[in-house]
Amino acid sequence: MFRRTFMTLAATAIMTAPAFAGGHSKDIVDTAVGAGSFTTLVAAVGAAGLVDTLKGEGPFTVFAPTDDAFAALPKGTVEMLLMPENKDKLTAVLTYHVVPGKVMSGDLTNGMMAGTVEGSDVKIMTEGGVTVDGATVVAADVEASNGVIHVIDAVILPPSMK
Repeated sequence: MFRRTFMTLAATAIMTAPAFAGGHSKDIVDTAVGAGSFTTLVAAVGAAGLVDTLKGEGPFTVFAPTDDAFAALPKGTVEMLLMPENKDKLTAVLTYHVVPGKVMSGDLTNGMMAGTVEGSDVKIMTEGGVTVDGATVVAADVEASNGVIHVIDAVILPPSMK
């Protein structure tokens, strides 16, 4: 089952790699910008003051929610998080999507707990498809010069915000 899931994710990553113009010659932020489907994430990273960090040496593993994932949040949530007075909350949400180090899909195991930059753990499941705290990985192993991006279909929230 895991092998089939891995093969599906690998095939998805290969088919979506051209959308991430330049492969892994760009850092995580530039890779996300080039993809075109992470405008909300990139704007949030900018509002939280995390651009320089995610352009840094790393390596980082980013579970990147798409624009559709942000749009699925309750109405007004994104706007609320982008307010200057909520910068700490926004930073917590964004850093909950980042794991230190470069974790490729082949490194994942069912029930694995991964410590995030925010300080809490995310739970990774690999049976029936790969999920991170319940969000489905829709494209895996998008390499960048300073880490890897795994595209997810939902915004995950740290335990302090649930």
